Amino acid sequence: MNSQPNLQYTWFNSTAGQYLLAEEQALYDEAVFDLFGFNALQMGCLEMDLLRNSRIPNRYKSSEFDAPMPDFHVRCCDDFLPFADMSLDLLLLPHRLEFSERPHQTLREAERVMMPEGHLLISGFNPLSTWGATACINKLCSGNKAFPWNGKFIGLTRMKDWLALMGFEILLVEMCCHIPPFEQFAWHKRFAFMDKASEHYCAMLGGVYFIVAKKRVPGMMPIKPNWKKAPLGPALIARPTQSGPTQSEPVHKQP
Repeated sequence: MNSQPNLQYTWFNSTAGQYLLAEEQALYDEAVFDLFGFNALQMGCLEMDLLRNSRIPNRYKSSEFDAPMPDFHVRCCDDFLPFADMSLDLLLLPHRLEFSERPHQTLREAERVMMPEGHLLISGFNPLSTWGATACINKLCSGNKAFPWNGKFIGLTRMKDWLALMGFEILLVEMCCHIPPFEQFAWHKRFAFMDKASEHYCAMLGGVYFIVAKKRVPGMMPIKPNWKKAPLGPALIARPTQSGPTQSEPVHKQP
């Protein structure tokens, strides 16, 4: 069995992991509440129930591995999703792209299975942060084996470019996890002030970025009725189209 899910599960129970879970759960809870549809899917990060606040009736979870938690519905590879075209209204990718072997293909699959005007929510580690610096140090010291530092962190600007190429419109970008990923609770508490200070002065240096995007389809333009306009205007009144006599004009017969 692949050791990745066990390492992931262990790290999420650490001080840094619990901090990340709390920060991201709050962002997802707020975002999914006002998104509607019939089918929603969370891919990976089963330690979090990111659809718990969603009002979409059909909510599913998928995993690439035999996860320690049994509460997932589908085991599948990110590269080829076992879902029909345009079948999902909401898709969540929490830290999936930086651990995907082919992140471009994962995004292409996401675009394929999503309904037009559907929403895609992504969270990823920011390489331009103390979390990104920690990843670089761990790769040098531990041979790129420790989760989550073994992932290939993708910058926010690059992620935006990829989404634009796939036809997604960015609706929201937020940053969280400004406290460095300390494993000791005492150090984490000592730097707790950074969460509020960084939001005002260096928000873009947060350890995690959160994106809400919408799938746009060229040629589709939602038409909204103009209720203020009169239901019948002069242009809609029927007029005779012939120059001969009509029913309103008497017909004079010749003797």
